[in-house]
Amino acid sequence: MQKENLHVHLGDLHLRNPTLLAAGIMGLTGASLKRVWDSGAGGVITKSVSKEAREGYSGPRVVETPCGLINSMGLPNPGIESMLEEIKIAKDSGGLVIGSIFGNEVKEFAELAGKIDKVGADAIELNLSCPHAENLSTIGQNPKLTKKVIEACKDSEIPIWVKLPGNTHIPNLIEVAKSAEKAGADAIVLTNTLPAMSIDVTSERPILGNITGGLSGPAIKPIGLRLVYEVYEKVDIPIIGAGGVESGKDMIEYILAGASAVEIGTGIMKRDLDVFKKVCEEASTFLDERKVKDLVGSAHKN
Repeated sequence: MQKENLHVHLGDLHLRNPTLLAAGIMGLTGASLKRVWDSGAGGVITKSVSKEAREGYSGPRVVETPCGLINSMGLPNPGIESMLEEIKIAKDSGGLVIGSIFGNEVKEFAELAGKIDKVGADAIELNLSCPHAENLSTIGQNPKLTKKVIEACKDSEIPIWVKLPGNTHIPNLIEVAKSAEKAGADAIVLTNTLPAMSIDVTSERPILGNITGGLSGPAIKPIGLRLVYEVYEKVDIPIIGAGGVESGKDMIEYILAGASAVEIGTGIMKRDLDVFKKVCEEASTFLDERKVKDLVGSAHKN
């Protein structure tokens, strides 16, 4: 990230600024993706999509906590064919669009990646927080499975980003990240939501319909920072930080840890869609005051 204009290069992909809409509810339609792009995001990521439409879990699906949100959506989505039409709409508006995909088998990822590539998206984000159909281990916690999925998707001509789960022992996470790099991943995204729950003391029951869900927001930022910091020291491909970014200071912290860009999701609830412009303005002011040009990984300096 450079102070002159905040433009960022993630490999061959150019971003007008380091903020990205994280995969989630705002990425469900072409109109909403366009709205986020017009609000100032450097790029927009679709809601994670599967081969077939998926309803997700029964409600309640979301609960607010003092430090973020816990969601138990179950990855509801309209299926790949419907999402392709939404991507076309978003691209027609001039946005930089990344298609997020998930599956339970290697061949499913490959098929989805091919479709995202052909529709004209700018990159593909592999959501690897799903279980593999054969051994039920989370794909992104298994170096060999991660490598197989990426290699199967590399026939695509656009960049492949890999979003890894955060509930992974650090040595294993580093092994997975290195495996992803070796397989040809163009960037690593850290981190996804973390397992959590909330209980209603009146009913004495878990609030979420699925009992547990994924925690996002400020509570997971310190964890995300550590993961970015650790992985940055072991890989040479760009890292995208995710988890708790609501301000320019939050983004600067991730960049100091080694991220080249950040994803924002829950932060929209606190600062509305203005969050993208505000984060960039605050970060730019910081860079001007410090008279520095590039901060990526500066926290690692001796």
